[in-house]
Amino acid sequence: MTPPLMQSSGLSLAFGRIQALDAVDIAIWPGEVVAIVGESGSGKSTLLRVLSGQAAPDAGTVLYDGREVAAMTAAERRRLLRAEWGFVHQNPRDGLRMAVSAGGNIGERLMAQGSRHYGNIRAAALAWLQKVEIEGDRIDDLPRTFSGGMQQRLQIARTLVTEPRLVFMDEPTGGLDVSVQARLLDLIRALVAELGLAVLIVTHDIAAARLLAHRIVVMRHGRVVEHGLTDRVLDDPQHPYTQLLVASVLAA
Repeated sequence: MTPPLMQSSGLSLAFGRIQALDAVDIAIWPGEVVAIVGESGSGKSTLLRVLSGQAAPDAGTVLYDGREVAAMTAAERRRLLRAEWGFVHQNPRDGLRMAVSAGGNIGERLMAQGSRHYGNIRAAALAWLQKVEIEGDRIDDLPRTFSGGMQQRLQIARTLVTEPRLVFMDEPTGGLDVSVQARLLDLIRALVAELGLAVLIVTHDIAAARLLAHRIVVMRHGRVVEHGLTDRVLDDPQHPYTQLLVASVLAA
């Protein structure tokens, strides 16, 4: 069997008396989308930060491609962030340089990988703007002149231009209106299928998880209370908390 691309074992992290993560195990394989769902304060965003190397756990290990992330040098982790990993923030302003043009935001990721030919970089930026449904004539515009939905699509283009193997997404549709959310989810689903990405996505939106994810991990109070194939978990939830989450969507 193909080994997981990333795997955690026994992840625990406390902030004072608050147990943000409690013995969390999770794995993701190449080409798979895993949704981490739960209410605010469940630990899902903390888990994403630990897995992506933005926070260190008190206990437990994270393996990427068979190597322990904590044992990597700072230079190795920076290389992963430039090339093999991508992170899409809920607020696109956290993932974009607002004083740099749209094309420049995309091109920076390519330059960080060693690309130096201006024409090739600009052509790639233009192709990715079109891929995320932003008009090519906006390539020299600043992100602050874009709508929230356009900023999020630009952040996705910036993240995916280097074709990372693993992408972390933290509530990528949060704060957007329903019609914009739907377009963005369709775009993410199409890009994931086209590029064969492994994606870990944190969301409170059960409908988004059903649309995008192959598997779902349900968290509550820092613990994984249920996990499995998306249809199984959502159509036949076993844990009372998962049943409550699903029922709340049906009642909405």
